[in-house]
Amino acid sequence: MDDSLSLNKACWDERAPLHASSSGYDTAAFLRDPTHLSNVVRFDLPRLGGLAGLRGVHLQCHIGTDTLSLARLGAQMSGLDFSPASLAQARALAQACGSAIDYVEADVYRASEVLAPASFDFVYTGIGALIWLPSIERWAQAVAALLKPGGWLFLREGHPMLLAINEDHRDRLVVEYPYFERVEPTVWVSDQTYVETDRPLRERVTHEWNHGLGEVISALLGQGMQLTALVEHDSLPWEALPGQMSLNADGEWQLGKDRWRLPLSYTLQAVKR
Repeated sequence: MDDSLSLNKACWDERAPLHASSSGYDTAAFLRDPTHLSNVVRFDLPRLGGLAGLRGVHLQCHIGTDTLSLARLGAQMSGLDFSPASLAQARALAQACGSAIDYVEADVYRASEVLAPASFDFVYTGIGALIWLPSIERWAQAVAALLKPGGWLFLREGHPMLLAINEDHRDRLVVEYPYFERVEPTVWVSDQTYVETDRPLRERVTHEWNHGLGEVISALLGQGMQLTALVEHDSLPWEALPGQMSLNADGEWQLGKDRWRLPLSYTLQAVKR
C-alpha cells in the first residue's frame, strides 16, 4: 500500500465513528423514519430516475447513508470502501434499518476484483469522493468494468474550479491550488474534520488530487462511455468557503454574494455503450 493510500485510510478510519455519531449525518433519522433519505440523495432525486429493481454499487460509500438511501429508493445495493471502520458503521446502520446491503472492503481501483464485473445496472459516486484518487483514468476504468452494457454512471462531485480556490481568504475568491490532475498530491494537515468534534484528531495528514472537468469526461469517453447529462450547480452540501457562504432552504451552501461567479458542484451521467 502506497503512502498516500495508507495516510488517507488512517484518516477515514479515525473519522468514521465521529461522522456516524454526528448531527451532520443524522443516522438517527434513518432509524426513526423508514422513508428518510440523506440530503445528498434527496438533492439528486430529480436526476436519478427510477431505481426499483436495479442493481447498483456505491463507490467510496463511507458510512453508508447515501447507499442506504439508494436502497430505500428500490435498488439492490452494494457499497465499496477502503476503510474498515467506515464499513463497520455502514453495516451497523443497514442492519439496524433492516436493509440488505452488501458492503465490500477495497480501494476503488480493485473494485472489479472484489465485485462481479459487468454486473451492475448503475454505479453511483457521491460528492467529495474523487479528490481521494490520484488517477481519474483508473477510476473510469473501474466504473466501466463494473457496468453492464447499457448500464450508467451517476456522479455528483465538488466542482474542480471550487477545489482550486483557497478557502482561507474570507473576502474574495483566490485560485491557488491545482485545477488539473497532478502526479504529486496536495498535502493537507489538520486535526479537525468536517463535523463537530470535541477533541483534536490524531491522523492529521491527508493527500488529495483535483481532476479537471474535461479530464473526468475524457477518461469516461476513453472507456467507451457516452455522456448523457452534465449540470453545473451553484450549491453543495458543505460550507466550502467559510465566511462567503449561506445555507439555502434545501440544506445546501451557496455563495452569499454574486453566485454566478463560481460553480460549486456538478452532476454527470454517462452510459456504457
